[in-house]
Amino acid sequence: MSNQGVPNHPAVEKVTAALAEAGATGQVRWLDDAATTAAQAAERLGITVGQIANSLLFLFDGVPTLVLTSGSHRVDTAWLGEQVGATITGASKEQVKEATGQVIGGVAPVGHPAPVPTYVDTALAAYDEVWAAAGHAKTVFPTTFDELVRVTGGTATAVAPEDQ
Repeated sequence: MSNQGVPNHPAVEKVTAALAEAGATGQVRWLDDAATTAAQAAERLGITVGQIANSLLFLFDGVPTLVLTSGSHRVDTAWLGEQVGATITGASKEQVKEATGQVIGGVAPVGHPAPVPTYVDTALAAYDEVWAAAGHAKTVFPTTFDELVRVTGGTATAVAPEDQ
């Protein structure tokens, strides 16, 4: 990749390899500037914030668990915990790095050191194309809701009540 002027980064290489292994169709894209929020990523890509799949790590009864949520709303941890039968708490930046091998702002849905249980927000199904981080704050890749569920081995679920 570096031969073509594209930066190399170990986490991005792991994500790219995981996507290829899973047969994902989207290619990792490097942005000119970091996009550490859904709003920044959407602006740089010229899409709606709802099309951004935020990769958020929580602890479900102490187990690191990824929740991929639409950038257009927040995870209701109390409500989601009731739905899945777990107490959900936030993860520290150290726990995020340990579980995913990536840092906050660039956490991808794949490419982790070991499988991470994953829930995929059904709100993402409303879009033909969604974008997720690819292991670095300057990287993203396009995908679809169905492909995101498939490549992560995730469970499709609402992450907040419909009226939120």
